[in-house]
Amino acid sequence: MSAHTDPQIIIQNGKPAFAVIPWDSYQKLLHNQAEADESDVWFPNEVVKANVRGETLVKAWRGYFKLTQKELAEKAGMKQSALARLENGNSNPRKATLKKIAEALGIELDQLFD
Repeated sequence: MSAHTDPQIIIQNGKPAFAVIPWDSYQKLLHNQAEADESDVWFPNEVVKANVRGETLVKAWRGYFKLTQKELAEKAGMKQSALARLENGNSNPRKATLKKIAEALGIELDQLFD
């Protein structure tokens, strides 16, 4: 490793499988996580990039979890066509609908809002 905080990447089957970081960095991560406010909303980089490209957060999260519209609609108890309208920005969904989608994705409702 070239610097104190550079991770060591362990490759398995030709793909990154593990990242090894210095103990001090690990302890700092644990400490920072413990101090984090539970109400903090986070977004994976892939979701942020998709949203910046113009995708709705619902579509970005669905893509992040590699779900089809049909799969997510079924998990959320809604029609695929309704999900498609929502993802295209052609509907104004109720909070209850977004809550079902968030639960189906395994994320917090706040993660569906900018």
